[in-house]
Amino acid sequence: MLRKSLILFICIAAVICSPGLWNAAAGIGALSSASAVLYEPDSKRVLHGKGADSPRPMASTTKIMTALLAIELSPLDRVITVPEQAVRVEGSSLGLSGGDRITMLDLVTGMLLESGNDAANAVAFAVAGSIEAFVRLMNRRAKEIGMKNTFFATPSGLDEDGHRSTAYDMALLAAEAIKNPVIAKICASKSALIVFGDPPRKVRVTNHNRLLQLYPHAVGMKTGFTKKSGRCLVSAAEKDGVRLIAVTLKAGDDWNDHIKMYEYGFSLVELVAFPAQDLPDLDVAGGRVNKVALKMDAPPSKVLLKEEKSKLRAELSLPKFLIAPVKSGETVGSVRYFAGDREICKADIKAAAEVTARPVAGFFERVLRRFAEFFRALARL
Repeated sequence: MLRKSLILFICIAAVICSPGLWNAAAGIGALSSASAVLYEPDSKRVLHGKGADSPRPMASTTKIMTALLAIELSPLDRVITVPEQAVRVEGSSLGLSGGDRITMLDLVTGMLLESGNDAANAVAFAVAGSIEAFVRLMNRRAKEIGMKNTFFATPSGLDEDGHRSTAYDMALLAAEAIKNPVIAKICASKSALIVFGDPPRKVRVTNHNRLLQLYPHAVGMKTGFTKKSGRCLVSAAEKDGVRLIAVTLKAGDDWNDHIKMYEYGFSLVELVAFPAQDLPDLDVAGGRVNKVALKMDAPPSKVLLKEEKSKLRAELSLPKFLIAPVKSGETVGSVRYFAGDREICKADIKAAAEVTARPVAGFFERVLRRFAEFFRALARL
């Protein structure tokens, strides 16, 4: 009996002490969502996934794509007259009527905050002339972003045959959309005042994304719900210079799912500033001086796993010498930064000063110039 108890204790201890299982349990724990992903857009790395590539309906999170196309393809100050066909739609509504006049900026703001299906349809008609033509634009843009398991059938996200995406694809869309400062500002707003109607009237619209109140680092983006899709949420959060994207589809408790993922993600990564390198002077052949100083732009800061910091290294790539003339600011080499074997970024090395060619006479000048051109090309291969 004592032996069996000892074996059982050892097995339990092995499970508890297993790094992978312990990290998973302590890090995120169980999520209520059928599909989820935590995505770090700087390195394009998935930090956590659950059914991340399973296609599902994504409800009004679809409107992120609708907003992106509206801003990319139409002036924000363009005044739109809402067509009657746009407002014949079920579900959440901005309260538009046929003939109402509204700017594209206010239309997108109302669509993202109040999740108006009428606003999404109005965008589609304004940008492409019809729902069908706009949907084609949505699917074309999805391919450009790399959303391989997505098909858009409506601009609003209402249930339609085939309308689907994945948690991973929606993270790619969110990462692309939030780079647009207009979308980023709207999605981070808890409310906004817009103007529409005939005659125009001011209307206060409120953001449905409660994560902005519940989590201090949340900066957007979009909620969604239909009976078929369940609760859907695409969000973004920023902390200490790091931006993360979280997506859940068919969730029971999406707010807490996202907070769990963010707390886990921010414990894993940090923004790292790469040091500039000490650069030698480089020999110059055929110049009025025989050396030139080098300079480099400060390398960009990058998001790394905290465990990668100890694996950082830099590799300089420089020719043995340069052939005059050398222009100031001319790129002559590079520094590549690695975390282990993974290349993180690259910075150019440039000449810090101009070096003119040393004059030579007659026939020998022409011969030397030809040789200089040859060796310059050879040195830069």
